[in-house]
Amino acid sequence: MPETILRQTMIEKFLNYLKYERNRSAHTVEGYSRDLRAFEAYFKHLDSQLSWESIDSDVIRDWMESMMDKGNTATSVNRRLSSVRSLYRFALSRTLVERDPSHGITGPKRKKLLPQYLRESEMDTLLDDVLAEDSFDVARARTIIYLFYATGIRLSELTGLDDQSVDFRNHQIKVHGKRDKERIVPFGDELSAALQNYVEQRDREVARHDFAFFVTNKGVRMTPQQVRNEVRRQLTKVTSLKKRSPHVLRHTFATAMLNHSAGIENVKKLLGHESISTTEIYTHTSFEQLKSVYAQAHPRK
Repeated sequence: MPETILRQTMIEKFLNYLKYERNRSAHTVEGYSRDLRAFEAYFKHLDSQLSWESIDSDVIRDWMESMMDKGNTATSVNRRLSSVRSLYRFALSRTLVERDPSHGITGPKRKKLLPQYLRESEMDTLLDDVLAEDSFDVARARTIIYLFYATGIRLSELTGLDDQSVDFRNHQIKVHGKRDKERIVPFGDELSAALQNYVEQRDREVARHDFAFFVTNKGVRMTPQQVRNEVRRQLTKVTSLKKRSPHVLRHTFATAMLNHSAGIENVKKLLGHESISTTEIYTHTSFEQLKSVYAQAHPRK
């Protein structure tokens, strides 16, 4: 039987295994088929005598490098490598091959996306101009956004706040973070004034049904989705960022702190991160901003 038919038979057996034994969808099976046939076309182009049984790890590494050179993302390359690995695992289990050349090969590292954040000028415009109207709805929206921006707390931490969580005397709030870990976050005079203004309007205009700090007009605790929608609606007024979520305001807080010389250990504690490596991504953001300033300002750039 010709070698090409043997290769196709191995691929077809694998695809049938996915379809009939693993009950994978037609879309998934088609994806594996494309990846495997693309690799087969690659090594056949290198040498028509190469086969699935005879290729070595260098061929796979060269294939990955060629994909990266063509502009494929690390995610795409890793997905195709995973397809090849899956085929070889199957082939070994059915004794269709004697060895797995993909074993031990490490795919390219995915590029970490820098967190998106708003510029300080955009936050100033939003807080000082856009949200200047003195109504309950606007005061609540402004306070929510200001609290995210000034403290960096998470969405779940904000919606979980009760009246007793906010200590106006000592200018600090008590939040429950991930895995119910409690931490104390300080805040300044301006946020204190915004919080007190909101509380005064809330208690004057809304009949509350519990001790939740942020409530709807009906007096019940705001849900994470309601807060998320409010933040998105307000950020749309000052930024063109695709992502306009509470987490973007958390990124904005961290970036602003580092840009104004806050130590990374202090920012780590304020954010409630367990590992400094989680916080370090913001130093890359700050450095990118520094490079941009340098490129615009230095006469011999």
